[in-house]
Amino acid sequence: MQVLEKKIWQMDPIPIHQTITAHLNGGLLIGAFSEEELIGYSYGFAGFSNGRTYLCSHMLGIHPDHQKKGIGEALKEAQRKEAIRLGYELLTWTFDPLESVNAYLNMTKLKAVCSTYVVNCYGEMNDGLNKGLPSDRLKVEWWIQSPYVNGFQTLNEKSAIKLADYEKIEKGLPKISALHLEKVETTANVIVPVPKNFQEIKTTNFALALDWRMKTREIFTKLFNAGYAAVKLIKSDDEPVHYYLFVQREFIHL
Repeated sequence: MQVLEKKIWQMDPIPIHQTITAHLNGGLLIGAFSEEELIGYSYGFAGFSNGRTYLCSHMLGIHPDHQKKGIGEALKEAQRKEAIRLGYELLTWTFDPLESVNAYLNMTKLKAVCSTYVVNCYGEMNDGLNKGLPSDRLKVEWWIQSPYVNGFQTLNEKSAIKLADYEKIEKGLPKISALHLEKVETTANVIVPVPKNFQEIKTTNFALALDWRMKTREIFTKLFNAGYAAVKLIKSDDEPVHYYLFVQREFIHL
């Protein structure tokens, strides 16, 4: 696992004694294999807050040669089944709100929800994916035994209000051109654009990447303070952005 972890994240791996101890005390460590080669894993440990136990799903990693094959979703499904067997109702984890691939898996496929935005969650990070930007994160909740997660409720973007416009600049990269935060209400669903490929923007136009970080931070924070939760990433085939869907959290059957 340590070799794979270092290859994926380009940073020092978690010590083996830590992962083993977590696994033996309510945590979960699940691997995906191609023949005898480890090509993906999920790692989580037991958490406790406000009188409730939960599983903190800390890491999900797939070998670069095996990404976009559904392995991440399969690992999460295996994690869900085992977590239910152990008695968990809630799993939590964090991810970068501007990484649309992760958002699509976490929310659209798995139906995790989020109403918590953590500014600069991990401080300055020097790994290959995060170096140079504030490490803002969404903290998602996956209520694995809820009616919503188990398919008894569907939320959609019909009649949703768009809270930001964008324009294309050099190389066709998207830039937020206007915010419409005055449109935030207490009942209407809303959508917010994020780049399809944030890592490309970081590589080619760092100032633009920072602009996306700061403006989406403002939007997400305002929505969460107004009682909204992010529930889905909606893919757009003919635009350089995808869209988050936000609904009032009280309407979700968790």
